[in-house]
Amino acid sequence: MLKTFLVATFSDAEDLLRAVPLVRRQGLRLYDVYAPYPIEELDELMAIKRTRLPYVTLFAGLTGLATALALQFYANVLDWPLDVGGKPDNSTLAFIPISFELTVLFAGLATVLAFFVRTRLYPGKREELAAPGVTDDVFALVVRSPTNPAARYRAIEIFAECGAVEIAEKGLDL
Repeated sequence: MLKTFLVATFSDAEDLLRAVPLVRRQGLRLYDVYAPYPIEELDELMAIKRTRLPYVTLFAGLTGLATALALQFYANVLDWPLDVGGKPDNSTLAFIPISFELTVLFAGLATVLAFFVRTRLYPGKREELAAPGVTDDVFALVVRSPTNPAARYRAIEIFAECGAVEIAEKGLDL
């Protein structure tokens, strides 16, 4: 789905870090910030919420654990009970390695799958950068293009005040 964004590019990180809080204070919808290297202050300035990915991992891990225990209990107690040296059929200690392995397997696969679904990464997707050079030496600030002309003009004004090198309105499928 093609959406319209205002993309401001900056030549250094300080200008970008100055623009982010101003954009948020104006009530503009901050979509994303692109930088060629990690900037620690950006997460706090953008007010990024904590991810819910650990909940997916926990749920999938518990599902893997339950699956492993149910499978082993069914195989060793109900389907094919063997009397080996008088030991009980449902020996919990014997179930630990498989239970651990399936817990880790389910949790890991579900985490990767949830990450790919959430970030809309899938085979065959073509990359679309907000501005040329964001992976090299350009910093970019992307906001949803306001429908109100006054808000749009104010956003462009803020970008210019903060030292934006280029300001463009682009239709992106991000």
